[in-house]
Amino acid sequence: MSALTVTPDTNPQTILQHTTDGAEIAKTLASVGVRFERWEASTPITDGMSHEDILAAYDAEIQKLKDSEGYKTVDVISLTSDHPQKDELRQKFLSEHTHSEDEVRFFVAGEGVFYLHIEDKVYQVLCCKDDLISVPDMTTHWFDMGPTPNFTAIRLFNDPAGWVANFTGDAIADQFPKFEGK
Repeated sequence: MSALTVTPDTNPQTILQHTTDGAEIAKTLASVGVRFERWEASTPITDGMSHEDILAAYDAEIQKLKDSEGYKTVDVISLTSDHPQKDELRQKFLSEHTHSEDEVRFFVAGEGVFYLHIEDKVYQVLCCKDDLISVPDMTTHWFDMGPTPNFTAIRLFNDPAGWVANFTGDAIADQFPKFEGK
């Protein structure tokens, strides 16, 4: 189940807001410029589907985003607990960074947490199957897929180079609880 927890950036134990209500998550995130939506596939997503089949199942939604936001590249990323570089990838994503373009993810399966560091707060967004999140360019954030990752997400990019991070060097992510997954 999707969830949002908002804390001060100096004290992750002080909870300013917590909700699992999708409409409330979307409203709170919209107030800081972050898009959050729930989508449903026109075709059921099943284990073992190819990346092409997954993209085809969400073709109409993807095309709407490409048309409205100008995204040029779309792909699918899948990480599972048996991935040989899972620990290295987790550590890379756990460092606070920004991007020069929006970071758009639609979760087809599994889950992960985006930590959005906006002004003096951290918005912890647990994204699950059917969640779309669009983190605006230059928003400081980090992502935790947990120690045993298990997610598949559609990614949309303006830059054909794909995921390019600009690390801030701030150790803020070390102060926040890690995502343990299921």
